[in-house]
Amino acid sequence: MAERLIVIVLFDRVDLLDVTGPPEVFALLQREVEGPTGYRVVLAAESMASVTTSAGVRILPDLTFAEVGRVDTLVVPGAVEVDGARRVSAVVDPGVVAAVATLARGARRVASVCVGAHILAAAGLLEGKRATTHWSTAQQLASEHPEVIVDADPIYIRDENVWTGAGLTACLDLTLALVADDFGDEVALRVARQLVMYLKRPSGQSQFSVSLEPVSTTRRIEDLRQYIARNIAGSLTVGELAAQIHVSERQLTRIFRTELGCTPAAYIESARVEVARQRLEASDDTLQKIAAACGFNTIDTLARAFRRKLDTTPNEYRQRFRIGAVS
Repeated sequence: MAERLIVIVLFDRVDLLDVTGPPEVFALLQREVEGPTGYRVVLAAESMASVTTSAGVRILPDLTFAEVGRVDTLVVPGAVEVDGARRVSAVVDPGVVAAVATLARGARRVASVCVGAHILAAAGLLEGKRATTHWSTAQQLASEHPEVIVDADPIYIRDENVWTGAGLTACLDLTLALVADDFGDEVALRVARQLVMYLKRPSGQSQFSVSLEPVSTTRRIEDLRQYIARNIAGSLTVGELAAQIHVSERQLTRIFRTELGCTPAAYIESARVEVARQRLEASDDTLQKIAAACGFNTIDTLARAFRRKLDTTPNEYRQRFRIGAVS
C-alpha cells in the first residue's frame, strides 16, 4: 500500500491531547487490519527544538515544516489562552498559519482539532465552509471570520476535504471518522472498541452543555439562570421569570436574546435537557421519573426535546453514555 503521510502540526502551547489523541487512533488501526495501513504519522514544527505543550509536557518534532514532503492528511491542533476574567480565546500564530497554508496545498485532506479551526480559518482554508470548534471559542471564530459558516453544536463537521472537530476528546471521534473514510465503518468500529469508547458519535451530535455556558454579563440574568436551575421541575413561565427580575415579559425576552442569544423557552428547554442528560448518565430512574423531575412531565415531550437538541433519543443516549456501561 502506498504511504499516506499524516502530518500533525506542532507549536508552543499546543493542547497536548490534540497532538497525542489522533496518533493513538491511527496506531490502534494497525491491530485491526491485515498488512500495513500505509499511514506514517509525523510531528512537524518550525524547528527541531522541543515544543512545550499547554500541559507543560515537552515534545520533540520529527521534522521541520520545510522538510515535509507530500502530505496525505494534515492535522492542525489548537491552543488557547485564558485572561484574568477566565475568558478563553484561541491562539493563532502567524508563522504557524503560513506553514499550514503551504502544507495544505498538496494535502488530500485537512483536519483541525478543537480550536485548531481558528488556524485553518486564518489560513483561508474555511472560506465558505461549515466548520465547528470548541464551544468556548465559537463566537470568536464567527466574529473574526465571517466568511466561515460556524456551527458550534456538532462533534465534528466534514465539508469537502476539510474536517473540523469540536472539544478536546472529540479528536478521537474525528480521527475515527478519518479512519472510517479510508477503511470503512466496520474497521473504525473495531478501533473504537480498542479505545473502549462509543463509536461513532454522530458528527451532528451536540457538544452543547448548559452548565458549561459562559456566565452572562449581567447579574440579574445570572441570578435568573440559577433560579431556573433550582426550579427546573416547575412551570417556569415567562411571566414567572419576568416577575423574578421585575421586568415585563417583552423586556425579559429581549434581555434573553441579548444576553444568551435565545428565547426564554429555548433556554429552559436546553437547561432541562442538560439535567435529563445527567440523570440518564448517573441513575436508573425511569424515563417517566426523569421527565417529571426535569419539567418535561411526559416521556414524549422529553423525547422531542432530545431529538431537537441532541439528535438522539433518551434511551439511545443512556445506552451510549450511562456511567459504568460497557461499550
